[in-house]
Amino acid sequence: MNALHRPVRMHIASVGVSKFCFLFSIAFCGLLLLLIPTLQPPARQVDLPQPRPQIRPTQTGPSHHTSAPAVPVHAGETDSAAGLNGSSAGQGGSMDTELTRNDERGRDSEHILERGALPGRNGGGLSGSRSNEPLELKDIFIAVKTTRKYHKSRLELLIQTWVSQAKEQTYMFTDGEDRELQMRTGANIINTNCSAAHTRQALCCKMSVEYDKFIESQRKWFCHMDDDNYVILPSLLRLLSSYHHSQDVYLGRPSLDHPIEAAERVKSDGSVSVKFWFATGGAGFCISRGLALKMSPWASLGNFISTAEKIRLPDDCTIGYIIEALLEVTLTQTQLFHSHLENLQKLPTDSVLEQVTLSYGGFENRRNVVSVVGGFSLAEDPTRFKTVHCLLYPDTDWCPKLKPRHRN
Repeated sequence: MNALHRPVRMHIASVGVSKFCFLFSIAFCGLLLLLIPTLQPPARQVDLPQPRPQIRPTQTGPSHHTSAPAVPVHAGETDSAAGLNGSSAGQGGSMDTELTRNDERGRDSEHILERGALPGRNGGGLSGSRSNEPLELKDIFIAVKTTRKYHKSRLELLIQTWVSQAKEQTYMFTDGEDRELQMRTGANIINTNCSAAHTRQALCCKMSVEYDKFIESQRKWFCHMDDDNYVILPSLLRLLSSYHHSQDVYLGRPSLDHPIEAAERVKSDGSVSVKFWFATGGAGFCISRGLALKMSPWASLGNFISTAEKIRLPDDCTIGYIIEALLEVTLTQTQLFHSHLENLQKLPTDSVLEQVTLSYGGFENRRNVVSVVGGFSLAEDPTRFKTVHCLLYPDTDWCPKLKPRHRN
């Protein structure tokens, strides 16, 4: 029996030794895995890449404005409104102007990006409180709309009076060459090559040229005037300084006491109507550069004419349509602008020099002028522009000199 059991015991012993060796090898390998990190040389410390500083867009500061309260003006119908039912002279052109054209206009285009979304009607087109901006005459582009037949009777009077104080800032947009007047006076007279007729198409043609010339000028404010307006420059500077040119500002005076209504043919097929206010061109109006740049898709490079033809309205009404109906910026109404449609004799004498624009009646109403007393009689100065000018600038060489009083 012992001889038979001996091989079995030896086999069991060998199995036990093998099992022990297997377990020992596993334990040894586990120990090596634990000791490997301690046996390696210390790793070199590598500087981690530093994060790039975040570049934030430069902000020009918060916009601060409040819209002036709307004051309805009961002044009768404007010349523009009189022709609202005129027929169209053709179909409007394409409105798909590329916005990238504004990129060529330098840093002014940045205002559009910085200010973000367009203001709504409830905001009045202005937000916050008014912000005073240091302003000089060189910052204003003054456009005077005229026609060749009025160069002598109207334009020469303006050049002699208020334009003489802002010759470099004032441009006369007309429909015919007048090199003699330009050479003699040094005035900026621009021949628009538009029709001399007093039609919707001719007026819009001139306004289109005015807008493009203003955009090219890089100036802060665009002010449109008629050739029967006297512009009181100190008052204009004071008014515009109350706002900032990068904000949405549309300043003027309506000739109607209610919004105008027109068929909406830019956003729709004309089956719906739209109501909006507009500042009459007869009294003058001003637009900030920030707002003018936003008008570009509907106003620049001839698109103004196309927009006017789509809605079949005159130039000043089309301005109001683009700003109020399309851009949703509210007209800031002011009573400091005046046209010949008003009874100018009712304007208090002591407030005349505080206004921004004045005007006078036409041939049918020559007595419709401001009541001011000066060195000129009504016969010598039927428009009273010379009298106003001499009150503002008494050192003008052609102004009557006040005689010194003799003491007793």
